[in-house]
Amino acid sequence: MKTELEKCLAGETFNGGDKELVAMALNAKRLLKELNNADYADVELKKSILQKLFGKIGENVHIDIDFHCEYGKHIFVGNKVVINMNCTFVDNNIIEIGNNVLIASNVQLYTATHSTKVNERMVDKEDIGTEICRTYTLPIKISDGVWIGGGAIILSGVTIGKNSVIGAGSVVTRSIPDNCVAVGNPCRVIKYIDNKNDEI
Repeated sequence: MKTELEKCLAGETFNGGDKELVAMALNAKRLLKELNNADYADVELKKSILQKLFGKIGENVHIDIDFHCEYGKHIFVGNKVVINMNCTFVDNNIIEIGNNVLIASNVQLYTATHSTKVNERMVDKEDIGTEICRTYTLPIKISDGVWIGGGAIILSGVTIGKNSVIGAGSVVTRSIPDNCVAVGNPCRVIKYIDNKNDEI
């Protein structure tokens, strides 16, 4: 029988009130409080907190305050990454961020979602215990070389292809291919970029 965490990572509906998941969230919130209250110049302290918070964090990673996430442990960050102010990562499932990635201010990544049918997303009154609604999750992948503009929202199950640019304010509901610029709500490709001769 699967644990609620295993259901969560498998994309099945799970009980967010499960003791293991609540403990993970509580640990993340305590570490986030330390991170967001840390002296801005204390790079070593912030790095130490992020190593405890995230599943993986690479070299030369800058994460500005205020940063928010759900569990932290499901966030995997590569090298040379900037995550600017006021970003929110709802990491009920895996959020994978590659190398050489820029994420602007107020970007939101949501692995969690619900059924559009009210009777499928809400728990019957008689069954309410530790959960009120039914949630399922899908992973998000931000590939190498991506730039995500300010205020963009990336929804569950989305992959942003290598070297692509997401315009500010976009709502990304479907995966975006490599080497393109995509904008809008819903986000769509408006042009492709020739990155063949560019080396980082």
